[in-house]
Amino acid sequence: MLRHIVFFRAKDPANAEAVYEGLKMLTRTPHARFMEVGRVSVRDTISEPVDFVVYGEFDDAAALAAFKAEPLYQQSIEVVRPLRDLRIAADFESEQP
Repeated sequence: MLRHIVFFRAKDPANAEAVYEGLKMLTRTPHARFMEVGRVSVRDTISEPVDFVVYGEFDDAAALAAFKAEPLYQQSIEVVRPLRDLRIAADFESEQP
């Protein structure tokens, strides 16, 4: 299984809700086993602050690629990209079911 984790921060706190709604679109994907968007509730004092986390589980790299190729993904980017100032993504293989 492939786990996909992305951290986001809004440029302006006034736009945080719009960023969240733009990211929530991604939860409608049919390509993920599981997809979730969360608001960060506990801030880490050592690292850069983030506002949202996107977490997804995919069967394999092909399923992740299909997710990124679908129009829903592009719609989310069009909403979120102009409103965010930080995006950090990581994908990793997991042996856990």
